[in-house]
Amino acid sequence: VQLQASGGGLVQAGGSLRLSCVVSPVSGRTVGRYTMGWFRQAPGKEREFVGAINWTGSNTYYGDRVRGRATVSRDNAKNTVSLQMDSLKEEDTALYYCAADGGYGSSQSVDYDYWGRGTLVTVSS
Repeated sequence: VQLQASGGGLVQAGGSLRLSCVVSPVSGRTVGRYTMGWFRQAPGKEREFVGAINWTGSNTYYGDRVRGRATVSRDNAKNTVSLQMDSLKEEDTALYYCAADGGYGSSQSVDYDYWGRGTLVTVSS
């Protein structure tokens, strides 16, 4: 699949942001069969797991640093996956990526098969 994330921008601390990822199927495989994940990478830091959702949308899980502030959702009919981030902090500043996993889902970036180019989120104080 091909992935394109959008929705990043500059937001004040305490605010909210909603990121979207458009998933384009290729090779005859439907979008709905992938677990979709969100990761982020701040300058000089390793890529970090944010959250993921299974292909039916029935199960979501989140990284420790965003749990309670992040919500991942998907609309397979529209081939989109979203990440809602609330109560944003300066440390949430990063390049956010969506990724697709043809397996059962994981918090490990190495398990994901396809990646989008990322969208930048900057949180100011």
